Amino acid sequence: MPDGSQFGDPRANMLVNLPNIITFARLCAVPVAVGLVLYQRPLVAFWLFAAAGLSDALDGWLARRRGITLIGAILDPVADKALLVSMYVTLAFVQALPDWLAILVVFRDIIIVGGVLVLTMTGHPVAIQPLWISKLNTTLQILLVGVTLLRTAMPMVPDGLVGLLVALVTITTFASGTAYIWNTVRTP
Repeated sequence: MPDGSQFGDPRANMLVNLPNIITFARLCAVPVAVGLVLYQRPLVAFWLFAAAGLSDALDGWLARRRGITLIGAILDPVADKALLVSMYVTLAFVQALPDWLAILVVFRDIIIVGGVLVLTMTGHPVAIQPLWISKLNTTLQILLVGVTLLRTAMPMVPDGLVGLLVALVTITTFASGTAYIWNTVRTP
């Protein structure tokens, strides 16, 4: 794990700054978003999910301008994954998304994170670089959650759009997970 000095700026060890506060607020929004879906408030959950997405862009922009901190570098992807994974599990629980898709999305993340942890603990540190297929997968996952929340709130959103996004998320989740495994295995 980086010690902060690798970030090159003494501010890298700061715990509290505006980008980290925004990121922490996004993390705190996770149980609220889950509760809104469970208590059948999908439109409010959609707006909270959209606000979380905007906060991710804002804290990233602020962090690049003010300097990335160690806690921010760790907390930001945790907040993003916590929100996405919890929404997939919750939307599957209320039967708005297929349960197998939630399992697939969660399993891919467990394989990637678990693989990195195991390799690091066994003396084989892995530097994960985001792949284009992974960025596409994340974009499609976010889009599917947003469209599903809107469809749940407003049934006029066509089923075909949700079905298309489910297919695209399935394909890109498989492709992304496979690409990460392949890149890790072939790296000396």
